[in-house]
Amino acid sequence: MKLYTNEGNPASLKIVIAASYVGEKLELNLVSVDDYRFQAPRRLPVLETESGCRLFSTNAASRLVLPPHPGREIQVDQWLEWEAAQLQDRVSVADIAVWCTLYSVVTEPKLRQSWLADTANILSWFTCLQGLEHFQSTDGSVTYCQQSAVSAIKVKAGVAAHKQFLAATWLPSNTAGGEKAHPKLMTLTSVAGSIKDGVTSEDGLAKEVPVTEAELEAAREAWQHGATRRPTPKPRTHPVLPRAGEHNVLITSALPYVNNVPHLGNIIGCVLSADVFARFSRLSNNNTLFICGTDEYGTATETKALEEGLSPQEICDKYFKIHDSIYKWFNISFDYFGRTTTPEQTRICQDLFLRLHERGFTLTESMEQLLCENCKRLITRSWLKDGLKPRCITRDLKWGIPVPLEGYTDKVFYVWFDAPIGYLSITACYTDQWRLWWQPAQQSPVSLYQFMAKDNVPFHSVMFPSCLLGADQGHTLLEHLMATEYLNYEDGKFSKSRGVGVFGTDARDTGIPSDVWRFYLLYVRPESQDSNFSWVDLATKNNSELLNNLGNFVNRALMFAEKNFDGVVPEMSPDDSDLRLLVLVSREVKGYIDALQRARLRDGIRHILSISRHGNQYMQGTQPWVLLKGSECDRLRAGTVIGICCNLSCLLAILLSPYMPASAKTMQEQLGAPDDIFLISGEPSPLFSKIEPALVDKLKLEFSGRQKSASPNKTSVSSGTEVVTKLEEAVAQQGELVRKLKSSGVAKSEWQPHVATLLELKKQLVAAQAVNKATNGPSVLTDVNIGDVATLESEVAKQGELVRKLKSSGVPKSEWQPQVTILLYLKQKLATAQASKK
Repeated sequence: MKLYTNEGNPASLKIVIAASYVGEKLELNLVSVDDYRFQAPRRLPVLETESGCRLFSTNAASRLVLPPHPGREIQVDQWLEWEAAQLQDRVSVADIAVWCTLYSVVTEPKLRQSWLADTANILSWFTCLQGLEHFQSTDGSVTYCQQSAVSAIKVKAGVAAHKQFLAATWLPSNTAGGEKAHPKLMTLTSVAGSIKDGVTSEDGLAKEVPVTEAELEAAREAWQHGATRRPTPKPRTHPVLPRAGEHNVLITSALPYVNNVPHLGNIIGCVLSADVFARFSRLSNNNTLFICGTDEYGTATETKALEEGLSPQEICDKYFKIHDSIYKWFNISFDYFGRTTTPEQTRICQDLFLRLHERGFTLTESMEQLLCENCKRLITRSWLKDGLKPRCITRDLKWGIPVPLEGYTDKVFYVWFDAPIGYLSITACYTDQWRLWWQPAQQSPVSLYQFMAKDNVPFHSVMFPSCLLGADQGHTLLEHLMATEYLNYEDGKFSKSRGVGVFGTDARDTGIPSDVWRFYLLYVRPESQDSNFSWVDLATKNNSELLNNLGNFVNRALMFAEKNFDGVVPEMSPDDSDLRLLVLVSREVKGYIDALQRARLRDGIRHILSISRHGNQYMQGTQPWVLLKGSECDRLRAGTVIGICCNLSCLLAILLSPYMPASAKTMQEQLGAPDDIFLISGEPSPLFSKIEPALVDKLKLEFSGRQKSASPNKTSVSSGTEVVTKLEEAVAQQGELVRKLKSSGVAKSEWQPHVATLLELKKQLVAAQAVNKATNGPSVLTDVNIGDVATLESEVAKQGELVRKLKSSGVPKSEWQPQVTILLYLKQKLATAQASKK
C-alpha cells in the first residue's frame, strides 16, 4: 500500500502507527497538497490500496490496515474510540508527531546540546508529554514511542535542515483508573516560535537566512570564471510540433463560453494564468504549444440568441470576435485561438463517440423529463453527483453536434462531452498533424498542462480522461491540472446585468495599461482560496511595487549609466558586499524557477519584486551618487555598483517577461538586451506611472453598478415619477424574457438567473414607488446640483430619525421596512451627489 502525504503532516502518523503495529509495509510518497491527484477532496494524507482505491479518512485507513481479526475487534474499535474521545482532549496529533521527531534528539546528549541549546521551552514541553501515562509504561520507561525510521539530515548552504521522519508505534495501556490532570500543553505554534534556526522568528515572520562562506565562494568562482550563459530562447516557428529528445509541453486553457463578455475572474482563472506558464515554458526552452478557443454549443448559446434576437451562429460569431479582441489586448500569447463550431470538432467528436460506443462504453437509457412539444427540449434535470455513475451525454436540443446513431439524429451531444474534445479539434484547426500532440509517438512524449477554475475540475480530471482511456488510442492524458478558486469584486460578485465589476472590454477603457492589469490579477491570483479585486489595492500595488520598487530601481540604474558612463555598462570589480547581493538574488531566481515550474504564479512574482527590493537596498546602501564625486577609486567603485544594477535590470526584464511582456520588452529595448547586453541603446524613461486616488474613486464609482454622472458639476437624477416609469418598463421587458425562456423549454439553471434579475428589478420598483409616495410627487432628488448635498444630508438625517423611532416603538417590521428602503435610497443618492462634488 502507498501513503501519500505532505511533509510535516502529523495526520499521517496514525496510519504509520497502524501499519507498523501489524507489520504492513507502507510506501511513503511525499507530495504537495496542490497535487492535482488529491483535489477532490483536497486533503492529505491519502492511503492507496493495491487495487487503486484511495481513502482520505485517517480512521478509515487505520481500520483497513488494522482489520478486526478474531479476538481483536474490540481492541481496534477501542483504540479508535480512545484516540478520538480521550487522547485528543489532552494531546493533539501534532504534539505526538513533534514529540516523536524530537525523541532521538532529546535522548541523545550530543544532539541535544548542539540542536536544542537555549530552547528551554521545547524541553519543558517534551518533558511534560513524557510524564503523561499515555507515553509511559507502569515502570516509567518509554514504551509507546519507538524509532522505526530516520530519513537523512540534509545540510545545504550552511543551514541545517532537519528532514527527519520518525514513525512511532504505540497503543494505550489497559491500566485502570482515571486520567491525571496536567498543565496545559504548549501548542505546536509556540514550539515552532522558539526554534532559533535563523529562519522562523517568534512573531511568525520569516527571517533572512545568513549568507554563508560557501555561497560567497560559489558566487566568487562564478564571477571569476564565468557561469554558463543563458541559452537563447528558441524562435517561435509554426506549426509547433513535438520533437524527439525535447520536453514537449502542451498547454490548454479552459474554453471560455461564448455567450458573454469575460470578466476579470474569468481571465485570471484560465487564459492569463496559462499564458504566464506558456511564456515561462518557452523561456525555459521547452517545445511549447498553447491553444485555446471559445466553447460555442449548448443551451446557454440558444438562450443568449433568443435574448438578443439573433441566431445561435450569429451569437457565436459576435462574441468570438469580442473574446478574441480582449485576449489580444491582454497580450495572451496563444499559438492558436479557435472555436468549437467547426467541421473538425464535429468529425473528431463523433469519431470518439463511435469508438466508445463500439467498445461497449455507452448504454441507452430513458429518463422521465418534461418536454416542450414546440421546441423539442431538457427543462428539468439534476446533475448526478454520487460517484462515478453513468452520465447522460445527449440532449434534446438543436444547437450542437448531432449524435451519429440511427434513431438519435434529432439529439445532440451534451456540452460536457463535446467541449473538452474542442482541445483536439482546435489543435486540428491549427495543424493537420495534430495527432502528434494528442496521440504522440513513443519517442516524442507530450506533457499536458491544463488551466481552469475549480468548477471545471471534474470534467477535466475524470470525465474527459475517461473518454480518452475508453477509446484506447494512445491519447495524451492530463499530467498537471492547475485550478484556481474564484476572484470576487470589491467583496462581492461580478454581475454584467447590474453593471458591477470590470469586464474585459471595460479594462481597455480605463486607461490603465494591460501589463498593469496582468500584474495585479496575477498578484491576487486565487490559488488556494478565493481572493478579491479592489481598486484601492490595485492602485496601492501599482504605486508601491511597480512604480516605487521595480520601476524606481531600473530607472535609477539606467539613468546613472546614461549620465555618468556614456550609456555603457562600466567595468566591475565586486567585493564581498557585492557578492552577498548576488547570493541573495540567486536564491530568489531559484525560488522563481521552482515556483513557476509548479505554476505557483503568485510566488513567482514576489520573487521578482524581492530582487528589485534587494537592488534598491543595495543602491541606497552603496550611494553611487556620492562615490561619483569622490576619488578615482571611489569612481571605480561606483562603476561596479552601477554595472551590477544594470545587470540586475536585465535579469529582471527576463524574469518579468512571462508576467508583463510589454514592460519587459521596453526594459530590454532600453538595455539593448539580450543580443547586446553591455550597451544601453535606448533612452531610459520611467516604466510605470502613478495611479492617482482621484482615478481610483472615479473607476470605483463607475463599476459599482451606479449610473454615470451626466456632467462633472451636476448629478442628473430623474424625477420620482420618471424613475418609477422606467423601472416599470424594465420589469415588463424582463418579465417577457423570463416567460419566453420558460416556454422555450430550457433547463431551470438557464432561466433562473433571469428570474433573479426580474426580482431585483421588482425590488427596485417597490423602493422607487415608496420614495415617490413619501415625497408626494416629484422626488426631492430631481436635478440635484452640487449645492443640494446639504439638502440631501438633511433628508437622510430626518429619515434616519424616523426609522429609529418606528423600530423603537415596537411596530411590526412590515410598517418600518418601507421607511428603511427610503432611507437607503436617499443615502445612495447622497453618495452619488458627494462623488460628483469631488
